[in-house]
Amino acid sequence: MSIRVRMTVLAVTGLLVAGCTSGGNDGATTAAPSATTPPPATTDAKPSEPAAVPPLPAALTGQRPDWKRCEAPESGQRPGPEWRCATVKVPLDHAKPEGATTPVALIRKEATDKGGRIGSLLFNFGGPGASGVDILPQAAAEYAKLGERYDLVGFDPRGVGGSAGVVCRDDAEQAAAEASVDLTPDTAAEEAAYLKDNTAFGAGCARRSATVLPHTTTTATARDLDLVRQVLGDDKLHYFGMSYGTQLGGTYAHLFPANVGRLVLDAVVDPTADTAGHARHQTIGFQRALDNYLKSTGEDPKAGTRRIARLLKKLDREPLSVGDRRLTEGLALTGIAVTLYGQSNWPLLTQALADAEKGRGGTLLELADYYNDRDAKGHYATQSHSQRAISCADSSERPTAAEAKALIPEFRGLSPVFGAFLAWDTAGWCANWPVKGERSTPEASAPGAAPILVVGTTGDPATPYEGAEKMAKELGDGVGILVTNKGEGHGAYGTSPCVTKKVDAYFLKGTVPAYGTTCS
Repeated sequence: MSIRVRMTVLAVTGLLVAGCTSGGNDGATTAAPSATTPPPATTDAKPSEPAAVPPLPAALTGQRPDWKRCEAPESGQRPGPEWRCATVKVPLDHAKPEGATTPVALIRKEATDKGGRIGSLLFNFGGPGASGVDILPQAAAEYAKLGERYDLVGFDPRGVGGSAGVVCRDDAEQAAAEASVDLTPDTAAEEAAYLKDNTAFGAGCARRSATVLPHTTTTATARDLDLVRQVLGDDKLHYFGMSYGTQLGGTYAHLFPANVGRLVLDAVVDPTADTAGHARHQTIGFQRALDNYLKSTGEDPKAGTRRIARLLKKLDREPLSVGDRRLTEGLALTGIAVTLYGQSNWPLLTQALADAEKGRGGTLLELADYYNDRDAKGHYATQSHSQRAISCADSSERPTAAEAKALIPEFRGLSPVFGAFLAWDTAGWCANWPVKGERSTPEASAPGAAPILVVGTTGDPATPYEGAEKMAKELGDGVGILVTNKGEGHGAYGTSPCVTKKVDAYFLKGTVPAYGTTCS
């Protein structure tokens, strides 16, 4: 399971809280077709997203959501009665708005201050592939102040959860790959198995989710957002995007600058980076966070990195037995990575490493399971399926194994712990993907848009701070407003009181901080 773009902001706390998502399709193995769903598309089709698309028909823009009491997610509690759920129809292909439709699932909690209501505030928690329908009720306490004057609205982007969620393989296939595929192959046989498994993953998506698979681009979801805005009755889109949600927010601003209301982008994806660039950024970012963790323990970062690299090398040769399972190098690396998403997780990393060095792999394995959405019964949620479908529909790049191997010396120099994995991942992620990608890098320029807050954290491992600088520049002068958070972790709102205060003032009062404002 890749760590390359897993960007939800909910951190591990303790061992372990409910986190990234809780299952996408209510246990279904295929997306249920609707009456308007066409026969499966050819899986080699390129996503159709021309610069100008036909206007939406009144049958779509005039929809009125039928808000009903929400059902419980696949794992987790049913949201309280203050939450209501609905589904709206969006074009499967925005180039053919009169054609087939696909569902977008919504959840809403109405503003408590009816007289002071500003409008709807839509959230995207990242991934890509995170279910806003599942996450928002869990995280709503953090946004209680915003919920006074906004209707809080979560949604599942197309290809996610209740929005024709992509499914690529079953639990047994997922577990088998996790246990047997080496994520840093050292031999020709391991390389062949690695690439074969990644190809098989894409083929599984094509078999099980052929209809939606060519249409899971961020561009299409941004167009969905504008339709949802209209259906909710808002003149402007007010939006809070975290992690991958910042890419979605930037894409929306580029497509609909005149419709931008109050937008905040926190933990920002660099819109100028290609596949290798993203991997390089994350190699630097995760190593930077690991160094900061090691410094906090009093250990020299270089010495600590060498110690962890030795542990991983040993696990590559001899995985640790944990009951009837094994802690492999790849699973250990995943367990280490997840703790770097938030400074409050660092004590848990200390415990997990100490256990593993003593031959006990249970803690790291549990951390990896948390990140990989595997529950205690061995059932996997499907966020990682949606994540890859969206990422590979977005990116037109398909690096080869030779190109990935050429990156390894540089990446290992940047991080002896994460480098080889992230180098290989450039080739494995979209290997032989059945759908052609849309473009090399997304568009985010938004001339004429209202000011957009762009929040970057200096110790963010998954979306390093430099991405926020690039996003603010790409959005344009007077549009992208950079706010710097000097701290650790993936995302600043709710963990930095200073950032939280400035974001609240922007959403609630329209107060725009000065460009370059710094919180520490």
